[in-house]
Amino acid sequence: MKQHVVSVLVENRAGTLSRVAGLFSRRGYNIDSLTVGETEDASISRMTIAVTGDDAVLEQIVKQLEKLVDVIAVKELENAACIRREIMLVKVKADEQTRPAVIEIAGIFRSRVIDVSPTTITLEATGDIEKLDGLLLLLRPYGILELARTGLVALERGPKVLAIPSACSTWAASMCQ
Repeated sequence: MKQHVVSVLVENRAGTLSRVAGLFSRRGYNIDSLTVGETEDASISRMTIAVTGDDAVLEQIVKQLEKLVDVIAVKELENAACIRREIMLVKVKADEQTRPAVIEIAGIFRSRVIDVSPTTITLEATGDIEKLDGLLLLLRPYGILELARTGLVALERGPKVLAIPSACSTWAASMCQ
């Protein structure tokens, strides 16, 4: 069992997210992370879906997604061939004694301090899942009060793009999915 990341272009309209999420729940697949946002074209959204399973599960998910009316294009993003990032906000207990240590840990992970109160520090961190999990591991002894993560976003490395099939002109066809 490994985590797979699937990039999906969908029509940006009401009900699309519900239909995609429903597909997963009807088949008993758990979504580890789901991030949705507009693309450069306001009529199209990109979904980045992280799901854990074997290759057969992934194959079924891709086939089922391709059958949905609102889905334009689907592609699995291989680990080595894509850039993956997540943003995390974390509020940590930090009094006068512990604040310097928390700030030092934040610096090591290239996190930014975005809020400070007499008893807390809130950090913003961006990176891959392993980096964010490592930061949390070191912050846990100080006391994590709140945590919010955006979910995974990912793009394929290099010139290849996930695009609308009809938008791929002859000269650019090698760059499209």
